Amino acid sequence: MISVKNLVKTFETGRGDVLAVQNVSFEVEKGSFFTLLGPSGCGKSTTLRCVAGLEKPQSGEITVGNTVVYSSAKKILVPPNKRHIGMVFQSYAIWPHMTVFENVAFPLKIQGKHLSGKQIREKVGIALEQVRLGGLEERPAPQLSGGQQQRLALARALVREPDVMLLDEPLSNLDAKLREDMRLELREMLRRLDVTTLYVTHDQIEALAMSRTIAVMSDGKFIQVGPPRDIYAKPTCRFVADFIGSSNFFDGTVSETAEPGSFGKVETPQGILKAYMPEGSRVGDKVIVCIRPENIEVSLEKPPTEENLLVGRVELWAFLGEFIDATIAVGDELVRARLHPSTQLRRGNNVYLRLPPEVCVVVYCN
Repeated sequence: MISVKNLVKTFETGRGDVLAVQNVSFEVEKGSFFTLLGPSGCGKSTTLRCVAGLEKPQSGEITVGNTVVYSSAKKILVPPNKRHIGMVFQSYAIWPHMTVFENVAFPLKIQGKHLSGKQIREKVGIALEQVRLGGLEERPAPQLSGGQQQRLALARALVREPDVMLLDEPLSNLDAKLREDMRLELREMLRRLDVTTLYVTHDQIEALAMSRTIAVMSDGKFIQVGPPRDIYAKPTCRFVADFIGSSNFFDGTVSETAEPGSFGKVETPQGILKAYMPEGSRVGDKVIVCIRPENIEVSLEKPPTEENLLVGRVELWAFLGEFIDATIAVGDELVRARLHPSTQLRRGNNVYLRLPPEVCVVVYCN
């Protein structure tokens, strides 16, 4: 497992100190897959590098497995090579002058434990089989494909049988199709091996597809932490709703509240919208109603219900194979909707938009 408590990391610059990680705390359970997600400069890689021992924090405490590897209060700072972690970087850092076998064997030869040649061959063989590179031991590393090089970097990290794996944007150098294949393969591989994983990415789809828990970061802080489905379907602020996928936003004022975690009503320029209310909402609060494009129901005929029903005009549409991406003007607001590819729409059509209350989420402006 990984435990991080009240982690603070600053960098000195010519313009003063920059607070890169602001009092961050989290735990990764044994065998779990925990992802730090956010835009460039949000502090996610710095957090991971602190766990790895590649950056020294200003304060806080980090535990890897059952060992405290950093504590400002206890004056503990365990060097990276003593933390029993495996790490895969964005660049893979494959040594081009070595074979596949030599790349994977290298960590075993420098770890300080005396292993016989037979023991090294056995451990390397197991690691290569785990990542489906068995039989390629003598191939020069540069002759591997991009996906194979990524698996080679993973094998080199796994060969020392680490307590945890730290992965920093490991798929970003692959082309789109290979990245899509590898994220599922990597997730299943780590799940099968029951490896505790801390993963860093800026790719929202990657995070949603691979993680058990996602921490969305901004400006060195955790904005929202939870399972992928909750992060996507129930964002707690506009930043999360906007960063994870696409959303439509309707500014408004709470006109009617309900029980916490239930539905209330928001008065917007487009009309009264019934939506899921966060706990603590009060009449008069300035809020935003969020709804994903794929959750909007668009029809040429008026639906039987008036609830959350808007009227608009199709401004733009594009056939994208899996869906139609439509932009619909509702008053002064442009609304994005993703429709079934068989939907018959033309530019200029007057349409009805139904926003099901169960997928409308209220967030606060800040």
